[in-house]
Amino acid sequence: MGKPLALKKLLIFLPITKYLAGETDIMSQNAERPGMLRLAAAVILGFIVGSILFLIVALGIGIVNDKMGMQIPINLLIGENIFSAILMVLFILVSIGALCWQVWNTPSSENDL
Repeated sequence: MGKPLALKKLLIFLPITKYLAGETDIMSQNAERPGMLRLAAAVILGFIVGSILFLIVALGIGIVNDKMGMQIPINLLIGENIFSAILMVLFILVSIGALCWQVWNTPSSENDL
């Protein structure tokens, strides 16, 4: 017997499932993997991008708090506020993951000399 119909539909309509199942066209199996320098650069850039995104979001929430009189517990005091620390770590991890995924799935450029 083959795969159940529900699983076939899932594999057709969810590209993430197809990617996890190994049926992807993003990179061929023989393509070389990215170098450690590219991955290290993605981690460093992800940390910087995540920190900047956190600052922008925290400042935006702070402006809304001041103007509307709300009591949203997100601010720039990450040492005193667990919600801010969790939000900052979340932004940094998502940024690092996204940039590492981008580096992993993008072949390195080659110079034509």
